Amino acid sequence: MSKAIRIHAHGGAEALVYEDADPGRPGPGQILVKHTAIGLNFIDIYFRTGLYPAPNGLPLVPGGEAAGIVLELGEGVEGLKVGDRVAYVINTGAYAEQRVIAADRVVTIPDGISDEQAAAMMLKGMTAEYLVRRTFKVRPGDTILYHAAAGGVGVILGQWAKHLGATVIGTASSPEKAELARAHGYDHVIDYRTQDFVSEVARLTDGRKCDVVYDSVGKDTFPGSLDCLRPLGTFVSFGQSSGPIPPFNIALLAQKGSLFATRPTLFVYNAKREDLETSAKALFDVVLNGIVEIKINQTYALKDAGRAQADLEGRKTTGATVLIP
Repeated sequence: MSKAIRIHAHGGAEALVYEDADPGRPGPGQILVKHTAIGLNFIDIYFRTGLYPAPNGLPLVPGGEAAGIVLELGEGVEGLKVGDRVAYVINTGAYAEQRVIAADRVVTIPDGISDEQAAAMMLKGMTAEYLVRRTFKVRPGDTILYHAAAGGVGVILGQWAKHLGATVIGTASSPEKAELARAHGYDHVIDYRTQDFVSEVARLTDGRKCDVVYDSVGKDTFPGSLDCLRPLGTFVSFGQSSGPIPPFNIALLAQKGSLFATRPTLFVYNAKREDLETSAKALFDVVLNGIVEIKINQTYALKDAGRAQADLEGRKTTGATVLIP
């Protein structure tokens, strides 16, 4: 019998239960995948705590990205065969040894990229892709600020943005994490535990501030993030690891310099198959060409997913983490 992690009631890391789970057989347009590596992300914690509602209620198998091998094809599936290496990013269901998934949601993994790398970079890497290429198209000469620069998306985005010609400023919570960020494209890293990031951004930019702020932290960095933007700058809120941003009067954006603000999600940006394929190809290309390096800094057994999530919540991890079934 296949195993999976299930959530039967919202709560802490103890809510993750490792148990038998029949993946079922693939129906029309579906495939059965045997996972070889599973990515760990903050969104998994949001589903566990109930901050994000479970798409189909509880019990829920969390996990949004994984890589594996195609075991079986459902009726009408084209372009894939048994034995293909595939990877995907979706809302939930990845914390399992096997799963059935829609064939149009997976992409084949090219030679030169390992299953562990693919599992670690689908959500984080394609998030970085849409942030720097679509939400705010980073161009040479732009100055950007990215919070949590040593995190999974941060180490990918720093390298990518630097390649695009930006001056990249990041924040981090320790000297060790700041060093990691500097090794992954960041020109300047602010230790927000000992420095005021708003005044440091002003100092580093000679008062010009930033064209865009990418913020996945939320409550702890708002509204300071707005004060790091130059007039007509763009505030991109794409996560809330410290808690949600409190409600605010939209007139605040006018007061801070006629700012733009957006709350994007990967699943909307890549809802169309063509956008998913384009995003994945762009990500695979920058990795294969050595522009972006994907490092797996932590590995846990699938059964230890609770400990892995606790370490992620406690900011004890850096870069990418994978679970191994």
